[in-house]
Amino acid sequence: MSRPRRLPATASLGSLSEGVSLALSASPGLAVGCAVNAAVFTLGMPVLLRGLTPAGVAHAAVLGTLSYSAFGGGGYSLLCLYFLAGSAVTRLRLKQKQAEGIAEARSGRRSPASVWGSGAAGAACALAALAGAPPSPALWRLAFVASLCSKLGDTASSEVGKAYGRTTLLITTLQRVPRGTEGAVSLEGTAGGILGALALALAALAAGQVTPAGAGIAVASAFVANTAESFLGTVQSSVAWLTNDLVNVLQICLAAALALALGAWLGV
Repeated sequence: MSRPRRLPATASLGSLSEGVSLALSASPGLAVGCAVNAAVFTLGMPVLLRGLTPAGVAHAAVLGTLSYSAFGGGGYSLLCLYFLAGSAVTRLRLKQKQAEGIAEARSGRRSPASVWGSGAAGAACALAALAGAPPSPALWRLAFVASLCSKLGDTASSEVGKAYGRTTLLITTLQRVPRGTEGAVSLEGTAGGILGALALALAALAAGQVTPAGAGIAVASAFVANTAESFLGTVQSSVAWLTNDLVNVLQICLAAALALALGAWLGV
């Protein structure tokens, strides 16, 4: 009876090396994305549950898998940074915002709808990149970064404005309104939003996800999309189907589309 052959140690090391190289590549693919995201979510579950509902975690796992599969560790790290930074700013002066009735529901823990309100555009960019859709993987990566910059900028502007805004004006009329009013802006909130988008764009630059020009495009696209979101917020209460999560989807899709168009036009 023959004994099973053992693979040489060098072959095992070679396979391990190939796996690590694939995991560290710019676009590892779905198999690697599933494996890495599963490991991260298993180890990070206590942290995830502080910012997401259980159902939100399940939906975020899909978003995380797509992001790593298409954009590698650099893109995935930006998604994690957005989650951590967004959760942190949501908790700024949380008790004060709860007392004023303007805090996020569930103390800021995000539901599945909120996950896709933040990540639908990023997921679409990841799917397009994985499918090899035109215009190019680099431009889909830029659009992905712009969508995250837009959403972090929006979250920061809203939460900083609700926590620290002293003069809050309705963007369409510049009339003074209470903090937390849809479509309202403040100097403090606007500054917080710009800094949030800029910080994420710089992180994307450091991670090799965008060029310096691409970082500028991401911030500019985020600012335009966030301004449009403020205008859209003024009519949100009068349109039954225009939920906050849908407004967020429209906003991040606009940021991604603008970045795609600008990137293609400027040859980034």
